[in-house]
Amino acid sequence: MAGKRSTRHDPASHLRAANARWGGTSYKNAPTKSVSVGGTRFVYRELGIDSGVPVIFLNHLAANLDNWDPRVVDGIAATHRVITFDNRGVGASEGKTPNTIEDMARDAVAFIRALGFEQVDLLGFSMGGMVSQVIALTEPQLVRKIILAGTGPAGGKGIDNVTKVTYLDMFKAFATFKDPKEYLFFTRTANGKAQAKAFVKRLKERTTDRDKAIALRAFNTQLKAIHTWGLEQPADLSRIHHPVLVANGDADGMVPTSNSYDMAGRIPNATLRIYPDAGHGGIFQFHDRFVPEALEFLAS
Repeated sequence: MAGKRSTRHDPASHLRAANARWGGTSYKNAPTKSVSVGGTRFVYRELGIDSGVPVIFLNHLAANLDNWDPRVVDGIAATHRVITFDNRGVGASEGKTPNTIEDMARDAVAFIRALGFEQVDLLGFSMGGMVSQVIALTEPQLVRKIILAGTGPAGGKGIDNVTKVTYLDMFKAFATFKDPKEYLFFTRTANGKAQAKAFVKRLKERTTDRDKAIALRAFNTQLKAIHTWGLEQPADLSRIHHPVLVANGDADGMVPTSNSYDMAGRIPNATLRIYPDAGHGGIFQFHDRFVPEALEFLAS
């Protein structure tokens, strides 16, 4: 059955009530698990409802399991099974970090199949949105619906500047004793600054079994992959026939918001949501709006 694992569970699992849950009721308490993907250990967390098509979260540059906003994860998991995972060579996942978005997509597909899923929904944020596009184009039958947040297409405007923007904002953050994500993901308006602090605080809600920070070598490898993506020839996004929700802030400084408009215009079945006075992390800043919109999209 689409969305159900074809392996891992005994037949009795199908007799569970529809509201059975995976990994508890909140992301901060979801256990960290692992699965072998072609002989390499990948770590992941899962939670939510044990029914329907699972939603696979694909992470951003330098991110590990602890970098997902628990309000977004818990919100989607209220009515879906949600799975987050560390990319190869990131956090507690083993292996060498891929140096192309295409290789990251192949890893993600292998991870999904290692869990036994026949069809999934994708929520890709930033770099994860780039990976999601490749999966949609190369493995269309594996995907039901896609959410592309704070991301852009191959060859998209300004994506080749991500390395420069990232290091500049990291320098500003270190100089002011702040988390780099406060600069990378949010506007510097009064509201943006307040929302940035609230977001960083939410990321610390999990106090046990926290993930390993990304290694510097892996971080630089991911930056190179994004830079290469920004220099690639544009893909034919008209080949993506899945329903797609494109979401971003109106002032994304990492992956310029114009890329969201571009993708929404080139993907035949796309819906666009732009949040005001919001940057790269618009879905986190406006989690109270994004989550209901995402749930409506996934259910439609």
